[in-house]
Amino acid sequence: MTDAAAAVLAPWSSFYVMVGSSAAALTGLMFVVITLVTGERLRQNQGGLSAFSTPTVAHFGAALFVAGVLVAPWRTLVHPAVLLGLAGFCGVVYLFRVMHLTRRLSTYRADIEDWAWYTILPFAAYGAILAGAILLPRIPVEALFTLAGGSALLIFIGIRNAWDIVTYIAIGDPNQPPSSG
Repeated sequence: MTDAAAAVLAPWSSFYVMVGSSAAALTGLMFVVITLVTGERLRQNQGGLSAFSTPTVAHFGAALFVAGVLVAPWRTLVHPAVLLGLAGFCGVVYLFRVMHLTRRLSTYRADIEDWAWYTILPFAAYGAILAGAILLPRIPVEALFTLAGGSALLIFIGIRNAWDIVTYIAIGDPNQPPSSG
């Protein structure tokens, strides 16, 4: 069984090393940006920070987690499937919290682009991770493509949202959370 799991996961190792490295580096950059923006402006936008910046870091962290799980030397595919299933499920649950926080913002009303990039697309990514995890022990080749799609989607969502946040910080209205509009 060890050889079977290794044989299935080995072709994906370069992909997940790349995804994991990207996620880790982008997480670090988000920390730098948030650290550079301190003071009154950040204190005024705690709701925006929770609704926009924190989920972006969480998406990078989730992509890093998926990569870490799938490059580990597993004996069977059941154990990584359980961990990835939990990650996908937790991501979906977390997005309901993000939606709640976004609706509660008093200084900003999210537009359709915000809803798409900060909740709908991440929901699809975490759903893909959850589905891939469920399918991993049964049809591993297809499941690994699904997991890769979910992870890559989280990275691209994170890049776009990080740009949105940085743009807001650089030129945005200090009384509103980050927005594309």
